[in-house]
Amino acid sequence: MVKYMDIADSVLDLIGGTPIVRLTRVTEGIACPVVAKVETTNPGGSVKDRPALAMIEAAEQEGILQPGSTIIEPTSGNTGVGLAIVAAQRGYECVFVVTDKVSPEKVDLLKAYGAEVIVCPVDVPPEDPRSYYSTAERLVNENPKAFRPNQYGNPVNPESHYLTTGPEIWDQTDGRVTHFVAGAGTGGTLCGVGKYLKEQNPNVQIIAADPEGSVYSGGDGRPYLVEGVGEDFWPETYDPSIIDKVIAVSDAQSFYRAREVSRKEGLLIGGSCGTAVDVALTVAAELTEDDLVVVLLPDSGRGYLSKIFNDEWMTKYGFISDEGPHITEVIKSKGSEVPDLVYVQPDDTVTKAIELLHEYSLSRIIVAQGDLPLSAAEIKGTIDEAQLQIRSFEEGFLDMKCSEVMGPRLNYVGSGESIRSVLFKLEQDQTLIVMDKGRPSAVISASDILSFLQRPGENRNG
Repeated sequence: MVKYMDIADSVLDLIGGTPIVRLTRVTEGIACPVVAKVETTNPGGSVKDRPALAMIEAAEQEGILQPGSTIIEPTSGNTGVGLAIVAAQRGYECVFVVTDKVSPEKVDLLKAYGAEVIVCPVDVPPEDPRSYYSTAERLVNENPKAFRPNQYGNPVNPESHYLTTGPEIWDQTDGRVTHFVAGAGTGGTLCGVGKYLKEQNPNVQIIAADPEGSVYSGGDGRPYLVEGVGEDFWPETYDPSIIDKVIAVSDAQSFYRAREVSRKEGLLIGGSCGTAVDVALTVAAELTEDDLVVVLLPDSGRGYLSKIFNDEWMTKYGFISDEGPHITEVIKSKGSEVPDLVYVQPDDTVTKAIELLHEYSLSRIIVAQGDLPLSAAEIKGTIDEAQLQIRSFEEGFLDMKCSEVMGPRLNYVGSGESIRSVLFKLEQDQTLIVMDKGRPSAVISASDILSFLQRPGENRNG
């Protein structure tokens, strides 16, 4: 029988060996060349195929994974896909635990590979029993045949990049790489590649691209909208001694870059890729043509079509604007007598909610967890006067927590939506939360808009 040397024996043989391409249109005016390591060509569509294969093979060699085992892992989606692909080839069951900010496409993709998916809230600390870390740990403890790869603490994760991704970058650039940029998630890619490159040339700079709010750039891990990058705790796989600089990027800038690269370079990339590219361009702008920046693109934008590349979603969260007069003009006209965003914490008492309602002459108040600026995930619900009247005869009512009496949270509109559009939505809701660049910024009502339109000189055709 003829042996065809160019035919892979399995899909697992296609992992790695990803191409590098120069970014030309988004780098106009920048002397330093910026090249992208395109990890979307892995069979699972992301860089996470590399550690997924390595972690399963290591577990098999140690006898931890055996026939009939179930792989359980908390993931933002991509690691789960990589693990599911390997599991399909090796005959393992998979259970993946994700947060509720993961796009529907990613959840459906995991299910397409035959995995069970459990969705947990994103706005709880890692130690909370409801968190996706704690949930995964509980499931592992309940199943004697379970194996948790633990990408956040498994040294095989960064080692897989030390053995594959790092050498590929070095060879593909003929050793000319001077700066390596990647998103900081588990730290596996950054630290594995960084370790290898620094062994070849100690002067190579390793730069972490991080979402604003993540612990790597000094945040407390409070929710942000970019998926698959940043953390709310310090993983064991992250070695800060390898990292030369951490640069934070906002959700808005990450999404802008993702859309720009997709439209100008023909590379459909996700939000975390946008984070990395934005940092790469910032770094390259200060360098010369003798330098070479390599930025790793971890996944495709196909998993974000309902979000980053959906104009309706982007408008709703205040990232892009409609034509015509915007709702921000109404908010600016309201004056400073009442703060744009008045809210109580879930653990505050009903008494405090009533005091704020009276102080600012409000009929409804938001319940939210955290300090300003809030994130969308931190809005928990609302309390209005009608609810309070219904519950007021209950024993100990005034000392109850706001979380015990709150109703559903308000719907969102974007700060760039037209006045006409928001008025139409207010026919269904008494009040709405205004989102600006992904963060709640104000509460708007029909009376606010009508007061604005009745002022002399205001445009009534918005």
